[in-house]
Amino acid sequence: MAAATRRALAPLLTSRNRKLQESVLSMSYSRSGWRGGFEEGACRREFSSTAAPSMGSDEKFVDEIEKIRHAYEEAKRSFLNIPVALKDMPKMDPEGIYVNRNVRLDDIEVFGFDYDYTLAHYSGNLQNLIYDLAKKHLVNELRYPESCLLFEYDPTFPIRGLCYDRLRGCLLKLDFFGSIETDGCFFGRHKISLEKIKEMYGSRHIGRAQARVLVGLMDFFCFSEVCLIADTIQHFVDAKLDFDPSNVYEDINQAIQHVHKSGLLHKEILSDPTKYLVKNSQLFCLLKKLKEKGKKLFLLTNSPYSFVDGGMRFMLEDIGDVRNSWRELFDVVIAKANKPHFYTSEHPFRCYDIANDTLAFTAVDQLLPDQVYYHGCLTSFLQITKWKGPEVIYFGDHLFSDLRGPSKAGWRTAAIIHELENEIKIQNGERYRSYQAKFHIIEELLGKLYATVVSGERGHDYRRLVQELNVERQHCRSTMRSLFNSNFGATFLTDTGQESAFSYHIHQYADIYTSKPENFSSCSLESWLHVPYDIKIMPHHVKVPSSLLKSQ
Repeated sequence: MAAATRRALAPLLTSRNRKLQESVLSMSYSRSGWRGGFEEGACRREFSSTAAPSMGSDEKFVDEIEKIRHAYEEAKRSFLNIPVALKDMPKMDPEGIYVNRNVRLDDIEVFGFDYDYTLAHYSGNLQNLIYDLAKKHLVNELRYPESCLLFEYDPTFPIRGLCYDRLRGCLLKLDFFGSIETDGCFFGRHKISLEKIKEMYGSRHIGRAQARVLVGLMDFFCFSEVCLIADTIQHFVDAKLDFDPSNVYEDINQAIQHVHKSGLLHKEILSDPTKYLVKNSQLFCLLKKLKEKGKKLFLLTNSPYSFVDGGMRFMLEDIGDVRNSWRELFDVVIAKANKPHFYTSEHPFRCYDIANDTLAFTAVDQLLPDQVYYHGCLTSFLQITKWKGPEVIYFGDHLFSDLRGPSKAGWRTAAIIHELENEIKIQNGERYRSYQAKFHIIEELLGKLYATVVSGERGHDYRRLVQELNVERQHCRSTMRSLFNSNFGATFLTDTGQESAFSYHIHQYADIYTSKPENFSSCSLESWLHVPYDIKIMPHHVKVPSSLLKSQ
């Protein structure tokens, strides 16, 4: 985006000082050198082609500063025309299918699906429900203070992809290279300053030893967990109660797990499906299309069958008889699979008796379409079905539980990331693109300033210009972050527009990713899904078309 932005803005610069301006705009942008951006007064980048000038008179350095000052004033005037310069840039499809590794759909014979947040779409009410049930478990079963019952879920606080430091009690947003976001560290509901981050961790970068105490919060159920962790720690701090951050995490994680495994959550959802589930006729169209094309389909979920059955019936109830025969769409249905252990264990399959809610004692040596199976393992699944890894693709929302195991087993993987639609819409917006363009220009001026003026010559004019540039830079970062989430910013991006740690895990475990399975309905099953030729890391990030470059 940075290189493209420089080219897009080139026509906005005046002919005066063209030589200097072109040198500023043509500065090299190396991903390996840009890890975490600048902090005020400190250079964090590497410039392979720009060297500090040889020592000369004071006038020479003053002249260099004035030239950069002039370029900054020109840039500020050009900011008014940024929307015009960016109007021809392409917009990414919020419902698009994005490719990390090439996939030939004509080679895929078997399509597997998770249930929760993959086939099943939930409303925002679900996070409130999980939060409320978990806090009651903390108080009633784990004897947390009754004042915790006053907590309320705040949907504006969390994002997916954060890490929790069990040793220090901090919620962290990390970038692609494992560095803490400058404004992405919270202790309770209190944001930790950069100085405090460096005091606690030594630097912004998380080393291997420190990473061992981090817990990734990656699935869609983590929103309520993140919020409950922050609220509980803040409550203990405000009440001046001693606590161990590790124990807080273990208790809250136990409460969240209890909500799921006890059946409380499932019971509440099925008692009022209209409140929690979203009907989805497009899902049926996709599954029917796959069946008509002769593809094999299987459902692999950790949820119990009764919950899945109730949800599927509700979601498909407007399609007539399908609601009562949704299982006919699948060749294999496996519930209570206990992922991610399903992929590494040797647990046997058990045949589930739907009428009596019991498990059979006989060994399972075949997986039949008219039966439902519990537990099992990947080894037995592949032995029984004879389905080879590369011809299987599995859709899931949890990067670790759903996708890491299949990717290591040779399956193709598709991540379902519901936040993707909204984040792409924001990235397509004029306001975000304008501030991102401003940010890149300011960064390059700072880089030019740091690389040109040696430390011994940093006088008043230099310090004033650095301060102005850093203030403008911070304003751009804060504005871009607030467009997504005022606390942690975007899920996929850092405040500087680079990829987050969540993006790293998607890139590592998902061959393709999209916002929902139904996006494949309009995709030909003979398609070859290719990684874009100009890809950097995440293919849904904005690119500049070649036609715009040729017009310069």
